[in-house]
Amino acid sequence: MDKNWIKNYEELATTENRKLALDIVNVGYNSISTENVIINSIKIENNFLYINDQSFDLSKFSNIKVVGFGKASCQAALALEKVLGDRIKEGAVIGLTKVDCTYIETFAGTHPRPSVVNIEAGEKIFKIANESKEDDLIIAIVSGGGSALLCYSKTECNDGIKLYDEFLKSGKTTIEMNTVRKHISVLKGGGLAKIAYPATVIGLIFSDLPGEHFENVASGPTYKDESIVSDAQAIIDTNNLGEFNLIETPKDDKYFEKTHNFVLVSNETAVYAMEKRARELGFMTKVFSTELYDETEEALHKIFNEESNNTVVLSAGEPKLIVKKKGGSGGRNLYMSLEEIKLKMIDNDSVFISLASDGMDNSDAAGAIVDKQTLDKIEKLNIDVDDYLERYDAYPVFKESGDMIITGPTGANVSDLMILLTRK
Repeated sequence: MDKNWIKNYEELATTENRKLALDIVNVGYNSISTENVIINSIKIENNFLYINDQSFDLSKFSNIKVVGFGKASCQAALALEKVLGDRIKEGAVIGLTKVDCTYIETFAGTHPRPSVVNIEAGEKIFKIANESKEDDLIIAIVSGGGSALLCYSKTECNDGIKLYDEFLKSGKTTIEMNTVRKHISVLKGGGLAKIAYPATVIGLIFSDLPGEHFENVASGPTYKDESIVSDAQAIIDTNNLGEFNLIETPKDDKYFEKTHNFVLVSNETAVYAMEKRARELGFMTKVFSTELYDETEEALHKIFNEESNNTVVLSAGEPKLIVKKKGGSGGRNLYMSLEEIKLKMIDNDSVFISLASDGMDNSDAAGAIVDKQTLDKIEKLNIDVDDYLERYDAYPVFKESGDMIITGPTGANVSDLMILLTRK
């Protein structure tokens, strides 16, 4: 069912172009809704489990167990119970918010820095996998944010905190950080598949990474890892990250012979749904990139270079932001939106939106909407944009101007999404 995700829609929808852009945002969010994705991808008929175009004979399994980690995992677990019901023997998943499941225990962990709750959930997940038999089926919900939310043991948790804090200063990609994460964990980098062996493992992948780097979602607990310890050490050394206890990831193919991974959703799901909606609204469309890793200012220039009348330019990814000072608020979407205001690339006929698909741009805002109206308000409020940018403190600016997009946690996570709509 289609839903309006934007809680402050009425306050934001003050022009026709804003209404059109926010309509496209809602379509994007609905396309990646975790419940919708599960219900549309998984079904049971005549005791066969169908996932996309593959089937599993449930009569061959004694028990079905569910584990999960990441921002979509609790909502996915709730939806999975609607499909599997009492066929589920036991389960444990960790996300950001607990939900009321009947057969699966849910944990509300911390992100991006893990905590004691994450360790508690990680221990339960390890135990379920480790105690499984050859005729058991383990369904693993693997989603964005799982790299931080899944941790076991305390040593990994402590190393994970240190690694995140150091990587934040480097501005390097999530994929590089996840390469190191795989080598400080017994569950990541194919570790879950090894621990569960010889049980059958089904990985349901909710990708938050730009491009087809599905083996890096949540640091790849159900994928065979191609990197080795020396690769992780090279990243550590190059970026002066410090000392870490590195271990090798499982390399024996036998651990992955009964592991089946299904990518259910990615940022392309959202982008192409938004493209379809924009065309229905009468726009021409340009999908600029679904792998946008450039620094925020360069990303803005590239997006606005594609601008033309009666056109919606769509892109997705993780624009790079190197945070050189502590104490600011808001994430890279708010920062990039504020940077756009400084650059003044927006004109009277355009609307620019950058937002986090999980609804939380390192704050309670998903992102911001920027147009000429926004620029006028900020000028009238006499806000020193340069000062806020220098302090990486974009949140107060958009709170004051009233241009933050508020969705609350969406229970989905497929990278950041950017929309540039132009209509004279």
